[in-house]
Formats: sequence, structure tokens, C-alpha cells
Amino acid sequence: MGENCCGLTVGQMVPDFKLETFDPSKGDFGEVSLETLKANKKWTILFFYPADFTFV
Repeated sequence: MGENCCGLTVGQMVPDFKLETFDPSKGDFGEVSLETLKANKKWTILFFYPADFTFV
């Protein structure tokens, strides 16, 4: 796939985003944002599995 995917290149900053999440230990939904993770100085790894979670 190379170094270029989805309009971003390796080493380029990822734009801010917000995602709805589910925490199974709490049994509740929440929200996470890249801005919050950066403010808390958390490491973030983004990955994507396009076909692993289909309900077909």
C-alpha cells in the first residue's frame, strides 16, 4: 500500500476527530477525540480493518 493512504502520508499530522465509543467494563457509551488525547499526552495508534466487522 506504500506510504500514502487516504490523503495522508507517513509523518503527517492527523486532523482532529471525535468518535463514539463503547466501554464494555462500564457498559456505557462515551466519546473520544484526538484533541483530548493530545491534551492528556496520550499515545494514539490508528488502525482500520475494513472487512473484519461486517454483519453479513
